[in-house]
Amino acid sequence: MANRTLFSSIKSKFVRTDTRNEAGGRAYKFTPKHALAQMAATGCFNGVYYARAESQLDEMRKLIVQVDDDVFLAKLAVYARERAYMKDMPAALLVILSKRDTELMHRVFDRVVDNGRVLRTVFQMIRSGQFGRTSLSSSLQRAFQRWLNEASVGKLLSASIGHDPSLRDILRMARPTPKDNARRALFGWLTEKETEKWAPATETDLPAQVQGLVAYSQADTAEAQALILGDLSVRWDLLADAAKAPLVWKAIARQMGPQALRMNLNTLLRHEVFASGNGKAGREMVDYVADRIADADAIRRSRQFPYQFLAAYLNASDEIPQKIKAALHQAAEISCGNVPELPGPVVIGLDTSGSMGCPVTGYRGRGATTKMRCVDVAALFAAAILRRNPDSVVIPFDTRAYGVRVDPGNTILSLSERLAKYGGGGTDCSIPIREANTKYGKRPFAGCVLVSDNESWVGTGRYGSTGVMTEWQAFRQNQKRLGVSSPKLVCIDIQPYGSTQAPERADILNIGGFSDAVFNVVASCLSDDAGRFVAEVESIEL
Repeated sequence: MANRTLFSSIKSKFVRTDTRNEAGGRAYKFTPKHALAQMAATGCFNGVYYARAESQLDEMRKLIVQVDDDVFLAKLAVYARERAYMKDMPAALLVILSKRDTELMHRVFDRVVDNGRVLRTVFQMIRSGQFGRTSLSSSLQRAFQRWLNEASVGKLLSASIGHDPSLRDILRMARPTPKDNARRALFGWLTEKETEKWAPATETDLPAQVQGLVAYSQADTAEAQALILGDLSVRWDLLADAAKAPLVWKAIARQMGPQALRMNLNTLLRHEVFASGNGKAGREMVDYVADRIADADAIRRSRQFPYQFLAAYLNASDEIPQKIKAALHQAAEISCGNVPELPGPVVIGLDTSGSMGCPVTGYRGRGATTKMRCVDVAALFAAAILRRNPDSVVIPFDTRAYGVRVDPGNTILSLSERLAKYGGGGTDCSIPIREANTKYGKRPFAGCVLVSDNESWVGTGRYGSTGVMTEWQAFRQNQKRLGVSSPKLVCIDIQPYGSTQAPERADILNIGGFSDAVFNVVASCLSDDAGRFVAEVESIEL
């Protein structure tokens, strides 16, 4: 009989899979905490390639039942908002907390609800009844009242933009008692004075910003509006509907910060801010906007990452002036300086399979679906890591590896655009590691970074494991022969599915998300710091 001890030890290196992913392939199931964290960092409650919006909601509710740690839920809500920059998932977790632990809900409410849009999202979720509520409890009402009384005038004015629900709906249900005459007058103006409780003693009780906004709306000419704008500090979108001419839109543009300019290039184009017919004035506005977007000091100071500039670039109309498009490229290059340098070169597996063509935030209604696809995000991650770690290797893949030559003269946006054009077939996440074992077997690497939706279904591994685990085992052994003592595998999942191709352990990190925070978690893991994804959530201070 064969040596049982020998064969047992070989098999023990390979962990058997315990589930099937949405594509039908072998996979490893996340623990409830990790699966919920993955969903909170990537989920947008919209349909994605392998799941409907309704199934995401159902899965979230099942996971929350399995996670009996309310402190973790509170920390996850804060993590999802402050580090993953999500809106819907943290709002949902806050509503869940309002039923499970009202004290924790109050402790994190203002950190999750950091603007009017999130406030309206929380209110919408409550009224929907999807989480067991259809109206504000007394505890939630106190939280809403506190937010409405303590929010700045600018924040309340910004919150008044949008409907279904509107800020007026929220005020009518929360019924806050104004803290002073100015707030009473503001509530009355926002609700059209529908109750004496909010009627001002005089119109002069209104805050100066509101008085200026009223004067701007009532101005007879574009010149008068432009003059008022010089002393008016409110969000640009509050001014949009009443703007009378391109002259006013030019004044609005000069009120915008770099982020607002970057996000609203098409709006400015539509209102003739860059029109060549304006001669010198048009050229000056093009120069002004380009300089603001590519302000190196501002980009470094605010620690912006390339993702934001790629989004602007993908959504920019063909008619946007080339100088502004060039500024987006320049700004993305500058922002690469904010991406952490890794402790050594890595193999970057870039999933370019068919499912990666899904919009990164899912399919929304007509006209609301983002142009940013999962493959665009994955390609940007790969390009950004490569820019800061030039000895690394990028391997685009679906069911085969694609050779790619990186031109040092390429900007990060043009490089990510080129990388995103490969593939389109099935998914075999083991391909880039296999390629590293064969083609780059004599080169030392700090590890591998796979950027994918983890829906691998082509190919199998040994002894019931996945192909990724089989190739990773060979990669580790080879790297140790080259003197790399502890290579790491980082699997970045940019979709809200509940399984992975490599189970969590000391040498493997699974992380969900497509926000800028992912770069720091990857660097932390490869540097042997405490970079576990769930640990990152649990490190949040409440």
